[in-house]
Formats: sequence, C-alpha cells, structure tokens
Amino acid sequence: MNLRFLETFVWVARLRNFSLAAEKLCTTQAAVSNRIATLERELGVRLFERDLRTVSLTPHGQRALPQAEAIMRMVSELERTIADAGQMRGTVMIGAIDSIVYAWLPRLIERVKATYPNVAIDLNVDTSLNLARQIQDGQIDLGLIMGPVVAPHIRNIELCAFDCVWIGSPRLALKPGRLAVADLAGYPVFAYSKGSQPHQSVVRAIELAGVDTDTIRIFNSNSLATITRLIRDGVGVAALPRVVVQEFLDNGDLHVLDVDARLPPLHFHAVFNDDPGNALPALIADMAAEIATAPVAR
Repeated sequence: MNLRFLETFVWVARLRNFSLAAEKLCTTQAAVSNRIATLERELGVRLFERDLRTVSLTPHGQRALPQAEAIMRMVSELERTIADAGQMRGTVMIGAIDSIVYAWLPRLIERVKATYPNVAIDLNVDTSLNLARQIQDGQIDLGLIMGPVVAPHIRNIELCAFDCVWIGSPRLALKPGRLAVADLAGYPVFAYSKGSQPHQSVVRAIELAGVDTDTIRIFNSNSLATITRLIRDGVGVAALPRVVVQEFLDNGDLHVLDVDARLPPLHFHAVFNDDPGNALPALIADMAAEIATAPVAR
C-alpha cells in the first residue's frame, strides 16, 4: 500500500474537501482524486461519499481512518527517530507569547539553528488566544502558549509553569512590609490581555481579597515590553511571572511586592497539529520541553 495515498486519505477525511487536501499536500485536486480512487480499488471498498459540495466518510472510511492515522503517526515517529537532522529542510512557522520570548525562546532558536541548519523559522508573537486559533486554522505549525488547546488532531506537550508575583517600582509610595490588595488602589494594576488566563487570575485575586473590582483599575496590554516599561517608570503595579522580569529585579529597577493575594502559576504548552507529513513541529516541541525544564529556564 502506498503511504502517500494513505496520507492523502487522512487529509481528505480531516478536511472534508479534495481541494483543501490538495493544497495541504502541495499537489493538484486531480492527483488527490486519483490517489483516493486507487486506494479504494486496492481496498475494494468506497471510503468517501461525494457530491458537488461535500465529501463525507462512508462507514468503511470511518473504520479505516483511526488505523490510517495510527500508521501515519508511526511513520512520523520513525522519521523523527532516524532522520538526518542536517538533511531536513523547510520552514517552520512558530507562534510564541511574550512570556516565552522573555524567558527562553532565544535558546530554543539557537538550538534549532544548530540542529537543523537547513530549516528556516518564521516567528509570530501574539496572545495565546490568537495563536490557538491560528494553530487550529493551520496558519502556524507550532505554538508556545498558555494551553492546552483541546481540539481534534491537536497535540499538547507540557512545557513548564511560571510562578507569578506582584511587581512594582521602588519609587512607588507604598507602605513598607505586607500589603493588602486595597493598598494598591491608588495605582493601576497592569495585566495581560482581557479574557486571558493571567487577567482572570488578577480579577479573581482581587475579588477573593474582598475588594470591589471597581475600586482597582486594571489596565490590559498584550505587550509585555509595554507593561514592564510602564511599571519601571512607576506608573503602576503588575502581576507577572518572576522569570520574565528577573533582569529588572536583579538591577533594582523593580522589586517584588509582598501582597496578601496569591496568584496561581501559569502553565505553558507546545501545541501543534498532528500532521503525519511534517515531523518538524513535533521535533521542535520536544526540544522546547527540554529547554523549558532546564534549571536555567526557571
């Protein structure tokens, strides 16, 4: 049985469209139709019901799909195990959030360059919510985000967790020692994008402290560089992972505030489509997991 034909069957079944499968496989719709027809002749059954607008699996196709996906996954694992890294080529589109960029993304990029010298990287920095949508839409190959993403044909590899702390500038006129959430009311609290997990954690911490959220001004931004610049200038305080502001803590531009409101850690995942024809996202995801859990990454 031709593995390329089996891969074509998997993608037509997933996308429910011959044209989209052809685009995904970088071939023509006629070639896709021919591969499916040949596979059906070899198996002696019809795999798809076709009409002018839709493509759907027959009962035979529904039974065949999990086994075909398992075979392609085994082939991909074999390629990952024995492939010559120096001979791998292509472009990998990686989406990452700011927190990963500030923490250990440069070391991942360096490792990829050294291991796969003929592989190019397209990098997109965005929010976890946007990157999750782009992964599912096939716009990026690998996302390094606050996950996981629960969706068909999506794989998640746990990377790391970052502890969050309250951060502020030494120039703020806050009382020394232990602070209540109410003591922050004179300053805006900077958080990640509205609706994101860190933003929700800040809102919950304020509510659990018994403080009306209307009395605490929460400013939202999807740019970590913007948040750190504003709090370094004494504009307000922020709830951030310690690791992403460690440089500013070390040089005294910022310090940790002893606020009596605990913030939960942020959990990060490498997320990618379970694509049997592209082993690179999985390989780089494994590399990211190794780097993220190294002692220096913490």
